[in-house]
Amino acid sequence: REQKRLLKSVKGFGNVTAHLIMAEMYDLADYENAHAAAADAGVNPSHYQSGETVHRKSKMSKIGKRAVRRGLYMPALAAIRSNPIVRELAERLEKLGKPTMVIIGAAMRKLIHIAYGVLKNKAPFDPTWETKSATAIS
Repeated sequence: REQKRLLKSVKGFGNVTAHLIMAEMYDLADYENAHAAAADAGVNPSHYQSGETVHRKSKMSKIGKRAVRRGLYMPALAAIRSNPIVRELAERLEKLGKPTMVIIGAAMRKLIHIAYGVLKNKAPFDPTWETKSATAIS
């Protein structure tokens, strides 16, 4: 019940997404770091390089939990509209000229990172957390 409450505090996550994350990645807070959680979900970038001359476009690795990737697509779209952190990421990538699907994939990855942080710290999502910690240091 506590995990569901924490996950639903993330803008873009609803009941279905919270249940999906809890079912498929029940040990999300136990991962070594957020990058490992994103890799297990298969939303991390995969780079292809062969030697010095063959470079292909990077893509989403898709090695991981397919159900999580499928379940994060619509929440990523919602988060791009309503979550200030994900919206900022999407705007930055759009200015760089990235394709729409790359932006959505990055939003999916960001949502996994946010979900990991929320469950790891046992605190509801706070979009101003980063700025609060930066002002506390200085």
